[in-house]
Amino acid sequence: MRPNKRDELVRNALDVFYRDGFHATGMDKLVAETGISKTSMYKHFRTKEDLILAVLRLRDERFRNWFCRRVEEIAEAPKDRLLAVFDALEEWFKSPEFKGCMFIKAVSEFQNPEDPIHIQSATHKRMLLEFVQGIAAQARVTDPGTLARQLMLLKEGAIVTAVMQGEAKVAADAKAAARILIAAAARC
Repeated sequence: MRPNKRDELVRNALDVFYRDGFHATGMDKLVAETGISKTSMYKHFRTKEDLILAVLRLRDERFRNWFCRRVEEIAEAPKDRLLAVFDALEEWFKSPEFKGCMFIKAVSEFQNPEDPIHIQSATHKRMLLEFVQGIAAQARVTDPGTLARQLMLLKEGAIVTAVMQGEAKVAADAKAAARILIAAAARC
């Protein structure tokens, strides 16, 4: 197997897991969808869980790079960037590829907090929280940590609601609520 076959497998498996879920996707389905034999898969990944971890690393890299870059492209001033989080979400919600958050899905399927898949998913969310907290600190609000956690609650709620209702406009609703929280944090 060529060295890039592993990367191809991870990219293809990401699409299948994102679309169909982790537990619902067996190795036979991955073989059929990726065109890579079970033998070849097991050369690169000892278990399905190892493959899932590789998929989550790729998804984290792709999503965080896009999301952070997009927030910075949308707005320059830190307070505006806090709101741009929700503009970026709306773009994502409107994309035909949007099927919810892979990390929320992973945590719902791997609920044990000590499971490596759960841990990796929580790490993704923590890194996004740190990104937003950094922007909040640049905005010089009185308590950047609290504001960042509040904004992340809005972000996560918007993701779940967008999936459940199929409407991208929930990002605008979350942005309106964020505007109130940011104004309150700036006054303190």
